Amino acid sequence: MMMRNLASLLFAGGLGFLLCVLVGGLDFGNLPMVAGGLIQSEAPAQVGTANIVTAVVLGYRGIDTLGELSILFASAAAAGLVLGRRRTAADKEPEGGFILRAGGDLLFPLLLVVGFYIIFHGHLTPGGGFQGGVILAAAFFLPLLARPGSSLNHAGLSFIEGLAGAGFILIGLWALWQGGEFLQPMLERGVLGELLSAGTLPLLYLAVGLKVGAELAGLLAHLAEADE
Repeated sequence: MMMRNLASLLFAGGLGFLLCVLVGGLDFGNLPMVAGGLIQSEAPAQVGTANIVTAVVLGYRGIDTLGELSILFASAAAAGLVLGRRRTAADKEPEGGFILRAGGDLLFPLLLVVGFYIIFHGHLTPGGGFQGGVILAAAFFLPLLARPGSSLNHAGLSFIEGLAGAGFILIGLWALWQGGEFLQPMLERGVLGELLSAGTLPLLYLAVGLKVGAELAGLLAHLAEADE
């Protein structure tokens, strides 16, 4: 017992000494933001996007974004395998009230417009494919809340998801074929701040938005169709 306490004390003392050395070597108030400063100064000219976050997500670390999409796909596929089942006639539930159904019908096109607006303007303003995709998923899930007996077309969602994922990868391979880096922005950068600018970044965000929207809509539909 004494030896164990002594070992724990030595470990805690050594860890504290290491932390003190690290903290003592930091120059507080003058952080060397080398990478961030370079990106902020060079991204508008190199990538042509007014939203620096978009330049980082799709340009400088696009391969990481592809990894995030792969993780989301694996999670949605696993949840679908666990929760997926065929709905029978006995599973039909009564529809919601008139106000809920009318509200769902009214909000569906509005959510579609907002979702695609955020996706198409992701290279100009905060937002993009991930945020817009979530709104698209909510647009297709909302009718299920108003009409519990209905269901989404999972085959169609799978087709959209696969097409969007393949498009994202093909754009990256196109950059390699042209002698650039994977997912390097292609096409003309255009005028900074205009809608038709930043090369292929809006196309990448469109692929991300459709893929995220299809995956989340399918996952939410599986959750709604699962047994309580």
